[in-house]
Amino acid sequence: MRRLLKAAIFQPQQVAMGLAPGGKTAGGGAGGPSRTNGVAGNGRRAVVLQSSLALQASAATPAPANLYRTVTGRIIDVSPQVIAIGDGGGERRFALTASATAWRGAPLDPASLRTGDEAIIRLLPSHPGVADRIWANIGRVTGRITDCDSASILVDEGATRGQRRVVIPRNASGRIQVRFPNLRPGYLIDVIGIRRRDYLEGLIPVNPQPPYRSDRVVADRAGGGRLSDAIAGSAIWHDSADEPYGVLGVSYPAIDPAAGCAEDSAADIVPGQAPTFRQLPYLAVGTALNVRNECTGIAWMLPVTGCAPMARLFNDRCVACANSPRGRIADLTVASFVALGGCLEDGCFSATLTIGR
Repeated sequence: MRRLLKAAIFQPQQVAMGLAPGGKTAGGGAGGPSRTNGVAGNGRRAVVLQSSLALQASAATPAPANLYRTVTGRIIDVSPQVIAIGDGGGERRFALTASATAWRGAPLDPASLRTGDEAIIRLLPSHPGVADRIWANIGRVTGRITDCDSASILVDEGATRGQRRVVIPRNASGRIQVRFPNLRPGYLIDVIGIRRRDYLEGLIPVNPQPPYRSDRVVADRAGGGRLSDAIAGSAIWHDSADEPYGVLGVSYPAIDPAAGCAEDSAADIVPGQAPTFRQLPYLAVGTALNVRNECTGIAWMLPVTGCAPMARLFNDRCVACANSPRGRIADLTVASFVALGGCLEDGCFSATLTIGR
């Protein structure tokens, strides 16, 4: 089903990026953490499909020359000079730059990656057959803690995403608890780590946890209002286990109540009454947003694919390259985040959003 969706809907955007048709779905499978909500995949795919159709016309627009390409797949061979990924449908090989780096829980030499690792590979803008960055088995869990014990934490990522389990190893617990001291039910958590079969091994805390429980969010000001020319704040990425590989898009924290939000509907939240911290102008699913990474200067047009139910609860700032002036304003797919020059292990970058330009 994912392959059919990709061929029918997302291929135009990938062609615009210079990517060949075909490829493997990122996430899920034997190497991805399980989700306990059975409606997560179907509901999210429907939303992504609907909003992507709205950008069919603009998808054929040539991509900026400085835009990174991304591919993903299971590693079948790797050396200091070449990495090969593939599945039953074939294989693809990419040359590695002399300065190429890799990540699998920590920085390492690309040649140290293992056969069978699920890799996200960043390709140079001017050389689509050359890679300079590889992430292996990387995953992320962002949401509300619902249960915990001495061995693991159960995290609710929203009504359409379900729950995921996080295990924090002893060597990472100190740095995670510095930023997330309240690892108790009701509090928020956001960690990056390594995907295991049925859990995420949490290794990196993204930003400090707000000092309030998730059910006690106090808005700074009411949402809505007149749309400003640009919105500055933090852009993050979410795990793509329930999305077709290569899908481009952004979840936005303030979806117009009149347009509806799949997350709020699934959670039985009255339109416009979802808890949120910051003021943002309302946008509808399908809106074309120009997203600019202020750390790299790369910008591209992306469709709003849905609301960001957890991002809207956080009151933090991204410090990847400079302090962002506002908290989380955009939750990008993996392919979108990497295309704009983001490093997945950083978790965020300072961004500026403008409407349709």
